[in-house]
Amino acid sequence: MLKRLFAVLLAVVIIGASAVSAGALGEGDISAPAAVLMDADTGKILYEKNAHEQRACASITKVMTLTLVMEAVDSGKIHMDDVVTASAHAASMGGSDIWLEEGEQMTVDDMIKATAVASANDAAVALAEFICGTEDDFVAAMNEKAKALGMDDTTFMNCNGLDEEGHITSAYDVALMSRELIKHEKIFDYTNIWLDNLRGGETQIVNTNKLLRSYDGITGLKTGTTGEAGACISATAERNGLSLIGVVLGADSGKERFRDAATLLDYGFANFESIELGLEEELAPITVEGGMEDEVSISCEGVTGLTVPKGEGKGITQTVDIPESLTAPVRRGDVVGRVVFSLNEEELASFDVTANDDVEEKSFGSILGLLLHSLIKM
Repeated sequence: MLKRLFAVLLAVVIIGASAVSAGALGEGDISAPAAVLMDADTGKILYEKNAHEQRACASITKVMTLTLVMEAVDSGKIHMDDVVTASAHAASMGGSDIWLEEGEQMTVDDMIKATAVASANDAAVALAEFICGTEDDFVAAMNEKAKALGMDDTTFMNCNGLDEEGHITSAYDVALMSRELIKHEKIFDYTNIWLDNLRGGETQIVNTNKLLRSYDGITGLKTGTTGEAGACISATAERNGLSLIGVVLGADSGKERFRDAATLLDYGFANFESIELGLEEELAPITVEGGMEDEVSISCEGVTGLTVPKGEGKGITQTVDIPESLTAPVRRGDVVGRVVFSLNEEELASFDVTANDDVEEKSFGSILGLLLHSLIKM
């Protein structure tokens, strides 16, 4: 009963302290020294405060760890029912853990659960070693992935986020890797867990993300706290098709961390909306000069939703930029133009227009081949 009362009171405090009406969000509204609000679908930054300031990030590091783990699962390199054996190195981790003993075994599924829910440093290292052999090799893979994602402010020194000299990132980079992680929707099966157990019920774990109990639409993602990093969080949430990532680094306390994250998300949901884009009319075929066919059909795939300030969706204009004709040869998949969506003359998004078929260039050989084919059919 006391636990339930505490949870209710915590929800009231967090929600009440973070209510944000539509309008601008100033730096003073976020107490933490660094923060970012990102649209998860497009990667657009909706708010930032010292977004590229390099800082320690504690267990937010595990966002990248879990990204590589989910990639390994999706590729078939590892499987959820594979058994992971804890090494002496993994068992030696301090801070938040599940008290793995050297030689103890758990499935990949349970190790991911321990890492995502309980922020277990030992489980994170055990997974890293299982995938790459050593934590050092896994950390090298983390840094390689960070570089590929454009995380220019980041250097990882370990896979769990324990304070270590040179282990740094930024609020912007945390948003980037969070966006990458949630592309693996399976991760939400873990980040949405509030209370669970391991070892056949012997070990109870509770999610470190208290917003799961207080914030409407929360889906994850990861918290972290160390002496050097302060209180940090990457919070993901979705409402009415709008998916947001709120990152807070260096808050003075867990309470302020959650309040700042809720404030960021509230601001996003109050001021932005996701609208579905679509072509105004079907794209007509393009004439092909010097081809075996007079024209080629075209299409524009991947036109998706777009996040815009609330109420401005009706002002979006669409421009189809394609040539009057093409010159053979044309190959299926060739980019022949683009469709541009703009708001107030600012380009918001563009999508490639591609050819649907091959069109060979006219030549003596191709014409002769066509003639012979016609004769055979007769």
